[in-house]
Amino acid sequence: MQRRMLLAATLALPAIRTAAAQSALPVVASFSILGDMVRQVAGERPLALSVLVGPDGDAHDFQPRPSDAEGLRAAALLVRNGLGYDDWLNRLVGAAGFRGVGTTAAEGAATRAAGAGGHAHGGRNGASRAPDPHAWGDPRNGRIYARNIAAGLAAADPGNAALYARNAEAFSARLAALDAEVRAAVGTVPEARRRVITSHDAFGYYGDAYGITFLAPQGMSTHSEASASGVARLIRQVRAEGITAVFLENMAEGTTLERLSREAGVRVRGRLYSDALSPPGGPAATYETLIRHNTDLLVPAMRGEG
Repeated sequence: MQRRMLLAATLALPAIRTAAAQSALPVVASFSILGDMVRQVAGERPLALSVLVGPDGDAHDFQPRPSDAEGLRAAALLVRNGLGYDDWLNRLVGAAGFRGVGTTAAEGAATRAAGAGGHAHGGRNGASRAPDPHAWGDPRNGRIYARNIAAGLAAADPGNAALYARNAEAFSARLAALDAEVRAAVGTVPEARRRVITSHDAFGYYGDAYGITFLAPQGMSTHSEASASGVARLIRQVRAEGITAVFLENMAEGTTLERLSREAGVRVRGRLYSDALSPPGGPAATYETLIRHNTDLLVPAMRGEG
């Protein structure tokens, strides 16, 4: 037994030395969810990863700093979401003189129209309306993100293309299992109770995927203004439909939601993660734990438990 273990360890040494000998690949990701996906696909490949909008950060109208341009100038790969979410990168790329590989993670993802109500897919690919940029909310799109990131890493670092493909396949398999897990959990909630109030309109893809209607006083951006009439309408709807799932978000202002919950006579049930991960050690420090954390809060709240 000991001899076999020594032989296995000896055979593994060249691979370990090879990984250690590689210089860290400089990669820039626009925000924290993409940063985690890059880590998952890169696996053991050393990275010098810079995430422009970090945990709990708001990427809707991020203002890059001069140091961000310096970091991008030296990057081999830039990973962006696309769909208009991080268009501020266009100016940064020009200012930095970026010459590396650019990858749009949401390319080829099934999209919905911004502001599309209910859980119909009337605004999917080809619609005239602008797409909702929060495509990562559906883990099935997350699998497309993984594939695109693997292709970007392979283009920037061809010698490790096979590694990226294997890691993306493993990541995709985990996301498929996560999708089934969420589907089963939401399936325990009667359809009539699948109504949720959140701070801004960021959960449409999750809602489409699992048959949940998300309502929000703000629009797609956290900086859009909630109208008094819109908030009053939501308060009436919460009362009339007996909605019990009211949530704050980790990177959205909560004053409007607190007022709504107070006037509608329902309590805020916790904090969901939409556009950004939590810091390391928090409840949503990775993309997978973000989806799982949100589901673990949403299901009992929709059912009216507790």
